[in-house]
Amino acid sequence: MALAPTDRKLFLGARMKRLRRDLGLTQTRMAEDLGVSPSYLNLLERNQRPVTAQVLLRLAEAYDLDLKTLSSDQESASATGLAEVFSDQMFRDLGVARHEVNEVAESAPGVSEAIVRLYRAYLDQRRLTELGAMGRPEEGDFENSVVTPSDWVRDYIQAQKNYFGELEEAADALVAELRPEPQDFAAAARERLLRRHNVQVRVVPVDVLPESVRRFDYHRKRLFLSEVLTGAGRSFSLAYQLAILERGELLNALADRAAPPDRPTRSLLKVSLANYLAAAQLMPYSAFHEAAERTAYDIELVRARFGVSFEQACHRLTTLARPGQRGVPFFMVRVDSAGNISKRFAGGAFPFSRFGGACPRWNIHSSFRTPGRIVTQIVETPDGQRYFTLSRTVSRIATPYAGEDSELAIGMGCELKYAERLVYSRGLDLKEPMPTAIGPACRICERPACPQRAAEPISRTLTVDDFTKSISPYPFASS
Repeated sequence: MALAPTDRKLFLGARMKRLRRDLGLTQTRMAEDLGVSPSYLNLLERNQRPVTAQVLLRLAEAYDLDLKTLSSDQESASATGLAEVFSDQMFRDLGVARHEVNEVAESAPGVSEAIVRLYRAYLDQRRLTELGAMGRPEEGDFENSVVTPSDWVRDYIQAQKNYFGELEEAADALVAELRPEPQDFAAAARERLLRRHNVQVRVVPVDVLPESVRRFDYHRKRLFLSEVLTGAGRSFSLAYQLAILERGELLNALADRAAPPDRPTRSLLKVSLANYLAAAQLMPYSAFHEAAERTAYDIELVRARFGVSFEQACHRLTTLARPGQRGVPFFMVRVDSAGNISKRFAGGAFPFSRFGGACPRWNIHSSFRTPGRIVTQIVETPDGQRYFTLSRTVSRIATPYAGEDSELAIGMGCELKYAERLVYSRGLDLKEPMPTAIGPACRICERPACPQRAAEPISRTLTVDDFTKSISPYPFASS
């Protein structure tokens, strides 16, 4: 009989060893702190003994440790990224097994991330070469082919589990001074900008700002907002400007502390942190968390209560990781109708590819057929993990000519064990669901007979013959 999730043995050897080294402790000293023998701790670190609940509690007490830091989410994401790297054709002859990938990701996460970044730089170089935008490696400077600023910033934010405690505290302090009504932040922010910073706000026609929606004139002390911004968009722009003007030193300090590789990356990181702070001002942590819990995470109700957009509320939900006041650990993606991912955030486990789009079997793609409606789905990844997801379309910022596709889709999800806390799961059988089988990327997905498959898995042999046409365009051997 398979073990229930709560009965599974915990082997946290690599993480315990990493924690001990980070704390600068010897095995003997940590063993004393945990009330075990050095030889027993040695067995734990080598995964020859499972970690008991008693040891976990002693870890938390001895080092004031949040047990979430021992979560396997980050190692799982690292293993998934590494598996995608080794699914490339260039490594096929090596036959790197999944258990080897998992061992490397768990025991050396820094090395794993370095390999993933190097591979991403290689892919960027290869794509530019194929498009004719760059010469062959021997003709160009490969050293300049590095991780893009957007990739670096996204990975950095994900490494923090999309939560920044210092920014939350700064937002709480500002909101305590403003004391705005939940839906009247814009008026309070306008007054603050005028009285404290002598900044006037103007909403201008689209032909004044044809290629932007917000512009701050530092010398004239004017903040110009485009008329195409919605009310929620204007409120966010005001919150962003307050963040820059009142917490600029903090934002600069956090950006410098992250040690980005170059100036463009630092600039993008600072903007991302300012956006985080703006959202925290519009949706203060405690009030937002309480509203989410009381409404069973009804995004429409929460959105209306704080006067924000559906997308803004979804993004904020991925940041609820304050110790002692955690929310459901959501992941979020934003895609266009072609499947291109333009946003990717996760407060917990994230089941999708780091290098490609979302699995076509996830119904985020079908949400374009029902604009404005929330569609739900229970999905299962190849490792047996199940997730509850919901998707809905949102509109882009209005433009003078609406001939272009104006719809995007927001996808949210969490591990199935949290689904009972969501209003969207009511009426569904969560104990014995019928999940949709999905995968991270076709090259590493070993789901058989998938009609949506775009390529055979690198770990399997293609089995095409003259006599049979399979459901999948790329049938493969089971082993």
